[in-house]
Amino acid sequence: MKLVNQDWLIRENGFDRNRIAADGNKFMIGNGYMGCRGTMEEYTRGELAAVTLAGLYDQVDGKWREPVNAPHPLYAVIEFEGQSLSVLDCEPVEHEQALDIRSAVHHRRTVFKADRGAELVVESERFCSAERLNVIAGRLSVTCSADGQLTIRTGIDGEVWDINGPHLEKLEAAERQNSLLVTAVTRELQVPLAVAERISSSMEAEGREAVTMEVRYDQQSGSVFRTISFACRAGKTYTFDRFAAVCTGLDEEEPGAAALRLCREAAGTGYTGLLAEHEACWERKWALADVVIEGDDEAQLALRYSLYQLLIIAPEHSEKLSIPARGLSGQVYKGAVFWDTEMFMLPFFLYTQPETARNLVMYRIHTLDGARRKAAEYGYEGAFYAWESQETGDDACTLFNVNDVFTGRPMRTYFRDKQVHISADAAYGIWEYYKFTGDEGILLQGGAETVWECARFFYSYAYYNPLKQRYEVLDVTGPDEYHERVNNNAFTNAMVKRTLFIALEAMEILHAACPEQYEALVQNSAIKPEHIRDMHDRLYVPEPDSETGLIEQFDRYFTLEDVPLHELKGRVLNKHEYWGGGNGLATTTQILKQADIVLMLHLFKDAYDTVIKKANWAYYEPRTEHGSSLSACIYAMVAADTGSPDWGYPYFMRTATIDLTGESKQYVGDLYIGGTHPAANGGAWMAAVQGFAGIRFDGECATISPSLPEKWQAVQTRLILRGQQIKVRVGRQQVELEADAGNTSEVRVAAYGQSLTLEPGVSAVLRMGQE
Repeated sequence: MKLVNQDWLIRENGFDRNRIAADGNKFMIGNGYMGCRGTMEEYTRGELAAVTLAGLYDQVDGKWREPVNAPHPLYAVIEFEGQSLSVLDCEPVEHEQALDIRSAVHHRRTVFKADRGAELVVESERFCSAERLNVIAGRLSVTCSADGQLTIRTGIDGEVWDINGPHLEKLEAAERQNSLLVTAVTRELQVPLAVAERISSSMEAEGREAVTMEVRYDQQSGSVFRTISFACRAGKTYTFDRFAAVCTGLDEEEPGAAALRLCREAAGTGYTGLLAEHEACWERKWALADVVIEGDDEAQLALRYSLYQLLIIAPEHSEKLSIPARGLSGQVYKGAVFWDTEMFMLPFFLYTQPETARNLVMYRIHTLDGARRKAAEYGYEGAFYAWESQETGDDACTLFNVNDVFTGRPMRTYFRDKQVHISADAAYGIWEYYKFTGDEGILLQGGAETVWECARFFYSYAYYNPLKQRYEVLDVTGPDEYHERVNNNAFTNAMVKRTLFIALEAMEILHAACPEQYEALVQNSAIKPEHIRDMHDRLYVPEPDSETGLIEQFDRYFTLEDVPLHELKGRVLNKHEYWGGGNGLATTTQILKQADIVLMLHLFKDAYDTVIKKANWAYYEPRTEHGSSLSACIYAMVAADTGSPDWGYPYFMRTATIDLTGESKQYVGDLYIGGTHPAANGGAWMAAVQGFAGIRFDGECATISPSLPEKWQAVQTRLILRGQQIKVRVGRQQVELEADAGNTSEVRVAAYGQSLTLEPGVSAVLRMGQE
């Protein structure tokens, strides 16, 4: 797919029924409170129209627990002389769908030819307000080339798209305070929810008497629609502004009254006013988040689109929310939070929005009790974090996540009980936030306790091998899920060792600042700091082979069948069959879903020299199927780190365009896994900024080691380091720096073997070969 060469616009011309689901992901809007799929106004649940709410979950008996989709408030169908003008019923003469990622506004323009030869142009735009998180605003315009009777049916569609629903009951539709209103409660926890919608039009100022309006309710489905009918004039444009508000019992005591009030206030401000304040918010977001790539327009648009996808799902408003693996694009993967957040999304927020990064980290602290319950369930100490975490931290992952495509039988998988690295990932994220910000409060407000509990879990899980006098981590599943229940997965062991180190460091800080809290944690546990220190010092982490430099991904990995990837693909009988599990195609081979070793080399890059990194990149890359959207960006970063950025560039583009092309796995077995890929979006930023621009921060000094692809002349971005802002332009032979005048302290920067200290408001240039 060739991207449109415009810096901020994602556009698609022509209507393709086969892309309805993919375009719903591609043209999403959102604001962290909710995500609205990029569907047409006339779409219903059959076309996956949805407003997905952050942090509100529900479970229907016998089905998977998942997030709740609200009744859809911007439904609209247009008729001319009794003929329905919908892309589903009438082939459009022209159709364009676009997304302005600078202002997070969705656009649509469709031209229809009516039976009598009249041509109608339907245009619309909508946005989820960045200023008023409960509000969605839309504008709908219709222009006809001939006189005739025009009918517009708008309102709230209560027939919600659900994967494992229905999740709403006691639906009631009504008309209140010049607004349409739908109220309901969730089935499991009886959380109330309300959606209000009202409309204003350009005809109101004209005082047209020929307009008729009728409101109809469907209490069974919880839908309420108004029908507006009038005689239209040739060449005249009729505009309707729509204002909707979504509220739940999680944020309002009386969601119905709150939704009506917010809807009324939004209408009082007007569409133009709402858009202006929304655009101002997005200008502030981009001022901190934007990355400018000089010399590569296609990469520029793809990267900005990736950042846009992160920004529309960022939980800026709550520290009890994190980012699900499919963002707010629907209910796939149960709307659960995975390790993706800490490993692939957190870095972007650490460098650009530390307040949001804090919320992501606090989510893990708030869900500590859920992790404790899971550890106890399996007979371990401490905190075993959920593989699929929802609002309480209890694990939503089942023991049978995939169905066999040949028999239809559920397959036993070991994601829930053997992916123990999730506790290490949570601890790693907490420490990264502390390192970046110096915010000791995060440790004193539960962070130290959380990483201590993770360390206790690993001590109770690990096996001490008396013959080899070392600790080992046995019977685990690493990120490479095609190989389950392996011993001493290198990535897992390295992350466990890091967790033990973090726990010891955090507990020292806690001991100095809050000795009573420290003593309470230590005294209430049979596992003491000296146990954790001993395990840290004697934990086995696979080392590079002295001759080949290769690190074995797990015990006996090199004894598996070394089959070329193309040959294994030739053995596929069903395109949706799962390659892992007990008898998947890849299970007995060296073919990987994603390379755990390469990820380890990125995270612990200082522990390995370039020769080791190159050897392992070259060995594992041909054996990696990239069955996960998390995989490609890691190859891009390690390629850049080893001085081979052009090897990494295709992996960067694959990562950055995954939701633009829609070319990703849609099924695992018969399980639908479509939706957006925020981890890949975060990975695109990581590859561009940490990889190609070579920017790193260790908590004290920012180090810049450029490794730019051939097309790129420079990368420009803004960083927030320990609360201080600096602008950076990384070129091929020089780095330009500018410290914000409002900074309160200096910033240390190093590049090309040189270092300097930037005072507030000071600019500097570091050049290659400069003394």
